[in-house]
Amino acid sequence: MVLLHGWPSDRTEYREVVPLLPEADVVVPDLRGFGASDKHAADPTQHYSADAQARSIIGLIEELGLDRPVLCGHDIGSRIALAVVRRRPDLVRAMVLTPPLPGIGERILAPSAHQEFWYLGLHQLPLADELIDGRPEAVRCYLRHFWTHWSGPAFALAEEHLEHLVALYAEPGAFTASIGWYRVGSGGLAKVAAEPVSRPEQRIGVPTTVLWPEHDPLFPVDWSDRLGQFFADLQIQHVDGGHFLPLECPREFAVAVGRRLSSRSS
Repeated sequence: MVLLHGWPSDRTEYREVVPLLPEADVVVPDLRGFGASDKHAADPTQHYSADAQARSIIGLIEELGLDRPVLCGHDIGSRIALAVVRRRPDLVRAMVLTPPLPGIGERILAPSAHQEFWYLGLHQLPLADELIDGRPEAVRCYLRHFWTHWSGPAFALAEEHLEHLVALYAEPGAFTASIGWYRVGSGGLAKVAAEPVSRPEQRIGVPTTVLWPEHDPLFPVDWSDRLGQFFADLQIQHVDGGHFLPLECPREFAVAVGRRLSSRSS
């Protein structure tokens, strides 16, 4: 199993999931520009785009000699997982993903959505670096907002986990590296709105389980209605949690992964 984390997080986002997984090899990397990975002050298109991240994951799978793992993604990790299977579907047995996912379309441009996705515009500006990068108190305030606002009503991030993330994101250059994803448009509103519907023969054939949160302010449940236009072999499960499903609902996440792992003939 290979588990890809989201923003603003690192590999420890899966710390509650891993102990619940079936006995097998589990690889939980820090994505490029996150956690303990390198943070290059370079062209984001060469280092932090979905394709660049996917190349790293493909290289990791091949270097470790993993035998068609279940590829799991949360938040930007889901977009990266999709980029992996579009390049090398032969490397992956199945996927377990959470939003964002294809099918959202023009709904992401609605006024209500703009109230949630304001940070995408900020991340394009050098002002974001000046206000936040290398400033621990600013990083703490910024991250606390997202971890509080995006999570479900029954979840509160442990203070020690927040401090772990602050220590990582407050290193000079770390916050800037983490938003490189957004600066290349990988999560941009225009790209999501213009995503074309796949022709039947172009739909993703890798068996996929989608865990869609019931309480995610970014991605409402009704935005899951078009997933069948993009996936040929799909299971959708609505989960009673917020945006940060690996930490909020680790058992449900682990069960979904275990089921895909046990389908060894897929």
